[in-house]
Amino acid sequence: MTEQKEKFTHRVGRFFKEIRMEMKKVIWPTKEQLINNTLLVLAACFFIGIVVWIADAGLGLLYTAVFGQ
Repeated sequence: MTEQKEKFTHRVGRFFKEIRMEMKKVIWPTKEQLINNTLLVLAACFFIGIVVWIADAGLGLLYTAVFGQ
């Protein structure tokens, strides 16, 4: 039973060591890049929301024209 625990603790230790090594490889964005990317995502969400809203309104008018309700 203790041998299994030792193997488990060794695997856990290796897991966290590998996480630390991988985090050193990450290239974090600069503040300017982060702000630009955030603004781009917000603009894209807004644009897609407008497109969906227009499509919903148009299909609603079409539904009303076809079924007369």
